[in-house]
Amino acid sequence: MKTWTKLILLLVGFTGLVLSCSDDDNFWDAMIPETDKDPTTTQINGYVFKPALVPATDENVQQLKVPAGFKVNKFADNLGKPRMMTVSSNGNVYFTDREAGVVMLLQDTNSDGVAENKQAVANIKQVHGLAIRGTQMYLVAVRELYRADINANGTLGSPELLMDDLPDGGQHPNRTIAFGPDDKLYITVGSTCNSCPEPNKENATILQANPDGSGRKIFAKGLRNTIGFGWHPQTGVLWGMDHGIDWLGDNDQKEEVNQIKQGADYGWPYIYGEGKYNPGDRPEGDTTYQQYLQKTTLPTLTYQAHAAPLGMVFYTATKFPAEYQNDAFVAMRGSWNRSSPVGYSVVRLHFENGEPVRFDDFLTGFLVNSNKAHFARPVGVAVHSDGSLLVSDDTNGVIYRVNYQP
Repeated sequence: MKTWTKLILLLVGFTGLVLSCSDDDNFWDAMIPETDKDPTTTQINGYVFKPALVPATDENVQQLKVPAGFKVNKFADNLGKPRMMTVSSNGNVYFTDREAGVVMLLQDTNSDGVAENKQAVANIKQVHGLAIRGTQMYLVAVRELYRADINANGTLGSPELLMDDLPDGGQHPNRTIAFGPDDKLYITVGSTCNSCPEPNKENATILQANPDGSGRKIFAKGLRNTIGFGWHPQTGVLWGMDHGIDWLGDNDQKEEVNQIKQGADYGWPYIYGEGKYNPGDRPEGDTTYQQYLQKTTLPTLTYQAHAAPLGMVFYTATKFPAEYQNDAFVAMRGSWNRSSPVGYSVVRLHFENGEPVRFDDFLTGFLVNSNKAHFARPVGVAVHSDGSLLVSDDTNGVIYRVNYQP
């Protein structure tokens, strides 16, 4: 009888240990060995849930939620699949449609908040990111970088090829580009896979080059897929939003806000989040997880896993209330790899003393029918010359305009 009592007490004690440690990352990390001498085992619940697509009707648009004093309208629709955007100083709006391989120009000629003119200004296979430098437009596809003159009427001259040997796209072909305060060109290059060692060292990086395409080098690495990035207007520090690894469960891997530093390694695919070990990939050679963790730069802030951050832009115009100055807007495209959807929104990333401190919802309501359907997946964000915020959706072919009208 005493033996059975001891066994029951031991069983209860072990169960209590498991329950008390089920949320303790250190406990579960101990189940992942540092070398190949011991087996790795873990169990993860994976989900696929893709909300149905419904039209962007006037009724749906009218129920979108923004902070008090803000209004939302369609800046343009029937656009195909608009992705990334940029706006010239005179209000010309350019966007890419990667699937169609086209760059489009939109013009609001009467300043009523709706584009009247639409025309194609370039045809480049799989074009995605774009940036304006002076009187020239830079455009990037999967492996190619181009430069074109901007004509007085907003059209583009013939694109000049500057690079044709960027890494293959694989799972993440969505290159984005921007010029930094140093007048260097920065190019994001995502990973070819969800989680794997990359044979090409330029994958899962941000590259830096001169405006003519020369001098290309890896600026930072270990970034699975950083699409949205930019420099804080006051500090000049580079910040980026990185996509987390899929198939680690509903709440892992969280999306990361990283301060992008030259020469830094952000851990992918071995280290993720707040220093967690990825059980699917072990560092190569004799390097242990712990050693790799020591050289990994961890995120400054995180966001709900699988929300899928895409475009990011700092707000420096004067139309919005003063407290929005120097904060960032991020398009959260929305999840597919969790049991209930998250994202499908635009969020405001607050900065205090040059540091990101929290996220707030800014534009929500694209999920409808009790979260079983959606009518937009935000992709690009851009600040118009009139101070409004533009948001692109490549599912229903709409660019939305958010304006402050107290």
